Amino acid sequence: MAIWHRISDSGRQSRVIAALGVAALAVALSACDGGEQAAPPAPVVVVTEAVRKDVPIYGEFVAETDARETVEIRARVQAFLEAQHFAEGTIVEKNQLLFTLDRREYEAKLAQAKAELEVARARLGKAETDERRLKPLAERKAVPQQDYDDAVADLLSARASVAAARANVAAAELDLGYTTIRSPITGLIGKRLVAPGNLVGKGEPTLLDTVSSIDPIRVNATISEAEYLRFFAQREGNGSESGPLDLILVDGSVFPHQGKLVIVDRAVDEKTGTLSFVAEFPNPDGLLRPGQFGRVRAVIETVRDAIVVPKRAVQELQGTQSVLVVGADDTVELRSIQPGETAGDLLIVRNGLQAGERVIVDGIQKARPGSRVSPTTAAAAGPAQAGAGEKVQDGKPAEKNAGKAGEK
Repeated sequence: MAIWHRISDSGRQSRVIAALGVAALAVALSACDGGEQAAPPAPVVVVTEAVRKDVPIYGEFVAETDARETVEIRARVQAFLEAQHFAEGTIVEKNQLLFTLDRREYEAKLAQAKAELEVARARLGKAETDERRLKPLAERKAVPQQDYDDAVADLLSARASVAAARANVAAAELDLGYTTIRSPITGLIGKRLVAPGNLVGKGEPTLLDTVSSIDPIRVNATISEAEYLRFFAQREGNGSESGPLDLILVDGSVFPHQGKLVIVDRAVDEKTGTLSFVAEFPNPDGLLRPGQFGRVRAVIETVRDAIVVPKRAVQELQGTQSVLVVGADDTVELRSIQPGETAGDLLIVRNGLQAGERVIVDGIQKARPGSRVSPTTAAAAGPAQAGAGEKVQDGKPAEKNAGKAGEK
């Protein structure tokens, strides 16, 4: 038994020694292989060139739509409303019949006024005859002078009575005409306020409905004093033309028709420091109605020969904005820049970058300053267009910082 134990222990030791030898060989081979491994490939990034171009800077101003003309339809005489001749909420034409009132009372008043005119004319005829008859007699002293003077006074009174009777006829005709109510303009008519059968015009003219012209439609907006100066400097540079205006609706969509500036208010409001202006927009489909809110977008300045890059290429760290520039040898350089205004998805770079230099727009997190990358080209910066809801204030983006987009 002792001999068997010695043989077993000797076998175990041999196996352990063999296992250690295999492990040592594996480690040696691994070390040899590690020394021969190639360097990891350069990370793939997307770059675009900084572009030099003229960049329009857009401003947006809170606005409200308003009708060019708004007319209240009122009953100017007292009568019963007899009939309505239009469909509510539709377009009515100028001189289109809208309402009729009971005419009978005013037809009778007109007939009475005409009869009184005939009586006044008859009295005038008699007064003229008396004056002609007494005049030669008074000249020959055949009748008292007082009789002739009375005849002249009666003639003047009769003439005045005829004039008054004619005025009464005109007033009666006017009142009769008020029983037929027509639209004074072409426009959109609203809901009626009084139904047929009701007495209207008692005490004061009764409001029956309202008509508003909506094509073109006006838009009232306000602009700050600083933006006004930039806007009109741009306008003078374009030969007193303000350029087309866009209207952004409350749902963020852009109205399909562009407008134009028509009125600039006389003075700046001392309380708010703003100036009111009015623009007009074609509205052939009637989409816009008075009282809607939105934003007017206009070019307030054009920056000439500006260097622009996509906003997503910009990073911000501790208040300093920078971009990653890829050199000719594909080496990454961290470059601090001086940002300017934003225009849509573009940022104007006032200092720190030259036209044609490549900046990383995608894969920023994979690039390190001083390291090499494998760049692929993205489309160059396109035309600048202010996005909905973006405003420019003091040369900086007012809504969000451009650098945050580059950090994502």
